[in-house]
Amino acid sequence: MCVPHDQTLPLLWLLSDQRNDARLEAALAGLPRRSGFVFRHYHLADALRRKRFDALAALARARDHLVVLSGDAELAAEWGADGVYGPPALLEKRTGLLRLATAHDAGEVAAANRCRADAVLISPVFATASHPDAKPLDPLRFRELAAQAQMPVIALGGMNVERARDLDWPRWAAIDGFS
Repeated sequence: MCVPHDQTLPLLWLLSDQRNDARLEAALAGLPRRSGFVFRHYHLADALRRKRFDALAALARARDHLVVLSGDAELAAEWGADGVYGPPALLEKRTGLLRLATAHDAGEVAAANRCRADAVLISPVFATASHPDAKPLDPLRFRELAAQAQMPVIALGGMNVERARDLDWPRWAAIDGFS
């Protein structure tokens, strides 16, 4: 499912992680309808990962959320995801799925542009528990990178409602920020 227009891409995105697993059902239910959900869960073995994906995808779809799988496009298609999430190098093949690229610097934003990703998640905007040793971009550097993107930008990294409001950025994603 390719989302061709900026207006139809969800504003809010929840990313799964081992840390927020116990709260995902409540977080999905609490998101506004038609938000986005990126299933990562790298910590699970394949069979358990698929089982958890199916359960959470059903909850997400009941709220009309887009469901995106972190991994390769073939797996995302096989699992019935609406899209695929990952570094630009893994998104070069056009599949008909929504393609969300990850970027942490200007080179990765340029790679997302080259592969014509549907959106790019630029991170970490703020300090984050996911990558405690990573230096946050800060709002100014985030905006500089976002200005280089040729597609919608989703802010990620230490995001929550207050930080999104302070950043004055409409599209953002969080792991812990919704729970």
